[in-house]
Amino acid sequence: MSATFSVALGDRGRLVVPADLRARQNWSQGTPLLLIETDQGVVLTTQDQAKQLIRQQLAGDSLVQELMAERRTQAQQEESA
Repeated sequence: MSATFSVALGDRGRLVVPADLRARQNWSQGTPLLLIETDQGVVLTTQDQAKQLIRQQLAGDSLVQELMAERRTQAQQEESA
């Protein structure tokens, strides 16, 4: 699901998040939000959504496990030779 919403920066730097977007994202008053500045612009997300994204990006094989497997293979090859 994706959509584009237009908002204006108000007095004292306030943004009003459109009601439709708040409902779709299940954001209520007091929901902690993060503004993440990137080279492409700014992303608005919740802390929980950001944590989930980071966990997904870090999921998979551990670099340490990969290195250990590689070293085991090398050791076995050396023992065989």
